[in-house]
Amino acid sequence: MLLAPGADVRRRLMLLGPGALFSRADAPLMGGVYFNVGHTGLDRPGHAAWVRHTGVRPIYFVHDLIPLTHPEYCRPGEPEKHLKRMKALVSLGSGIVANSHDTLVHLERFAARESGKAMAPSLVAPLGVARVKQTLPKGTFAEVESRLPLRPYFVMLGTIEGRKNHLLILNIWAEMARRLGASCPQLVIIGQRGWECEQAVDMLERCAAIRGHVVELPRCDDAQLKAYMAGARALLFPSFVEGYGLPLVEALSLGTPVIASDLTVFRELAGEIPDYLSPLDGLGWAQLIEDYARPESATRAAQIGRMAGWATPTWRAHFARVDAWLAELGFTLPSGPTPNG
Repeated sequence: MLLAPGADVRRRLMLLGPGALFSRADAPLMGGVYFNVGHTGLDRPGHAAWVRHTGVRPIYFVHDLIPLTHPEYCRPGEPEKHLKRMKALVSLGSGIVANSHDTLVHLERFAARESGKAMAPSLVAPLGVARVKQTLPKGTFAEVESRLPLRPYFVMLGTIEGRKNHLLILNIWAEMARRLGASCPQLVIIGQRGWECEQAVDMLERCAAIRGHVVELPRCDDAQLKAYMAGARALLFPSFVEGYGLPLVEALSLGTPVIASDLTVFRELAGEIPDYLSPLDGLGWAQLIEDYARPESATRAAQIGRMAGWATPTWRAHFARVDAWLAELGFTLPSGPTPNG
């Protein structure tokens, strides 16, 4: 249905839920492959009971263990829920796919600590980037580009939450705005407001110095996102912790430089291409941002030079890797149409 939608696709999709519910008892699930790619429902007792009752072989995709390794950045109750998710994933999984080696290392440590047993077979399959320009209506991308800021600008992409470190960048912008005035570069924050971010929200709502210099876009379609990213002096990614780093991959795929925290997973994804800083080094971030804002920035030009030969992760490569791994494990999957992504 998704690959070849018809006029009634919405109605047909809505009927899938009730149909699956009423046919579950008779469905030939024994030995079938069950995919869970979003940690969904793994903290509920009924999940383990369903897996054992049906005899399915679960393949789980693990995104991160942040609620366990850095609970201070999560909503109350989330660490307890994630502990149950990871326990279920380790104990029930017939196979585990991770988005990065860094995530898999954390999971292996967790599994050894919790059970002392070897984990199910695992695979690292980096997330891909869609080729948005090829899928947009003709002229859409150019039309959005015409509305981009005229001044040099930088982009932050992701939910506004404590671990993303928006507060550091907003304080840097307030200082730059007071000192540089109209010459201050702009900051475009793309992402909805999340949790543990009260101080960043206070800055956005109450700091007079950044008005006119900081643009907040809680909603942004594909055309806007790619246009803003492609035109930026750099993507700013000052997170304290990440399981992957899709904005970094998206930026480099467009030839946009990245200034990022010095995280193991970022180096895994991009090697020595970005300029890395500690997420606590406010002075270093401020100096590098002002450097990159200059049209003649040699530092920015050097990073663009380092991008030569970097291969963008694709969804086609992601699924080819997963399919080959499943075949090695002896999982037989139904054949069907292949997406062009």
